[in-house]
Amino acid sequence: MMSTATHDDSNTAGLDFIRQVITDDVASGKTSQVVTRFPPEPNGYLHIGHVKAICLNFSIAKEFDGLCNLRFDDTNPDAEEQEYVDGIQNDIEWLGFKWNGNPRYASSYFDQLYAWAVQLIEQGYAYVDLQSAEEIQAGRSTYLKDGIKSPYRDATVAENLARFEQMKNGELGEGQAVLRAKIDMSSPNVHLRDPIIYRVLHSTHHQSGDKWKIYPMYDYAHPLSDAIEGISHSLCTLEFVDHRPFYDWVVEKVKSPAVPRQYESSRLNIDYTITSKRKLRQLVEGGHVSGWDDPRMPTIVGMRRRGFTPEGLQDFCKRVGVSKTDGIVDVAMLEFCIRQSLENTAGRGMAVLNPLKVTIQNFDEAVAQFAELKKETVVARLDDGTLWLTQPKHPSADLGSREIPFTKEIYIDQSDYELNPPAGYKRLSPENNEIRLRNSYVLKIEKPICDDNGNVVELIATIDAKTLGNNPEGRKVKGVIHWVSATHGVSAEVRIYDRLFNVSNPAESANFLEHLNPESLKVVQAVLEPSLATAENEQRFQFEREGYFVADRYDHTAEKPVFNRILDLKDSFKA
Repeated sequence: MMSTATHDDSNTAGLDFIRQVITDDVASGKTSQVVTRFPPEPNGYLHIGHVKAICLNFSIAKEFDGLCNLRFDDTNPDAEEQEYVDGIQNDIEWLGFKWNGNPRYASSYFDQLYAWAVQLIEQGYAYVDLQSAEEIQAGRSTYLKDGIKSPYRDATVAENLARFEQMKNGELGEGQAVLRAKIDMSSPNVHLRDPIIYRVLHSTHHQSGDKWKIYPMYDYAHPLSDAIEGISHSLCTLEFVDHRPFYDWVVEKVKSPAVPRQYESSRLNIDYTITSKRKLRQLVEGGHVSGWDDPRMPTIVGMRRRGFTPEGLQDFCKRVGVSKTDGIVDVAMLEFCIRQSLENTAGRGMAVLNPLKVTIQNFDEAVAQFAELKKETVVARLDDGTLWLTQPKHPSADLGSREIPFTKEIYIDQSDYELNPPAGYKRLSPENNEIRLRNSYVLKIEKPICDDNGNVVELIATIDAKTLGNNPEGRKVKGVIHWVSATHGVSAEVRIYDRLFNVSNPAESANFLEHLNPESLKVVQAVLEPSLATAENEQRFQFEREGYFVADRYDHTAEKPVFNRILDLKDSFKA
């Protein structure tokens, strides 16, 4: 049963042009049910640009009480694999969307598409061309002059039907013949100069097997698949504007009962990012990244492994919006949206990425006094020389609590102590020897221990026994640093990811590989508080003062923890 599309049009002034078109179509009765589709070609992994298309098509269907199909436009078996089909479905589900019914395939419509091709031949709107690909390309010429008609253009219907049958039966080899639409070789739109609609390919298809020796071209299969599915609004990007006249032409000529309409909007371009499938493949095949799911890649599998959230990606696409003008979006906006989504969902933890050992001389006598402190000030227990401090996993969200072990020997970060501090330095130094340990005591450095090269390798310190959960008396301590128990801390591999390119628009360069950022990945051996080691794969945290991190989707185990940095804590984007 067809449902009636509805949409709140009480305030249409703020609608983008696509939503305005659909609102008007629904109000006028032109559209009884909104049906959109996400139509990827299964020839690679989806990237951030596809995220925008996914969000647009699925969100519009939801907003208008409509349907959104997932259809694989699988017309080129030489470039397509089942791996990509499965991956695309996983990506869409991970982003939080559900398509209408089962996944659809253009290959499921091959019989109908073939029948329509025969119909076009019979109507005099298509012919078989036996010229070479180079001759056809030269004949279509450029925008500056008319095309050259093929010597096969005026063959009889009977001749064309016979040749098309030969193509279908595999009697003609690859490159020997194509079926072309007969439209207008003098059209200023090259896409209307008798475009190819079928070619010979003796390839096995991942869905239809060896049934076919001919395969439809994308520009032919796509609009007719939309028509077969009853798509009401076919949403695509601006590069398809010149393809729209053929889209409309072929739907009209086959006399489809359903007449979908194509609407184009800007594609998503982000600075410091490559979204060309060809160039992404170069990165993978050239070994510049570890694979399609390398966390530096803009693929959905890469962003997922990096730790980006579906909610953050959806928010980003919503903020980018829909327009008719191409532009480049600041990557800082994407990072802002991811941070926003993590702020109240990522538990807190402490990890020291560059450990410096600190020995607390008065540890035993100081922690022995914790029982005298007010219970409402601190929750702790002393067990076999370790003070276990109970702290919330998040300062405001209800994510539960964790126990942090505090011991005589701890690690702080090397950067938190400087013998010769630069101007403006506000952490530990010989002049400023006191600081608050996060969730713990005020620490005082008594002396640094240096190696033969003058590098600080250990700090000897004391703690103020009265400052566990309390401010020190008679003085003000500036600064708070994180720390980890040297006794109970867990060693972990931490991968520090940064932008893959060091120029804002690498795609403009003749050789984009010259602009790879050599600092895009650093691997450090860190020490974590023990609660982090038991994280589930893909569980996200804020490592206090360090950034947001995620337990690697594949490599992380409790025995050998591996974390990827999602983003640092700095935010340059102004919402």
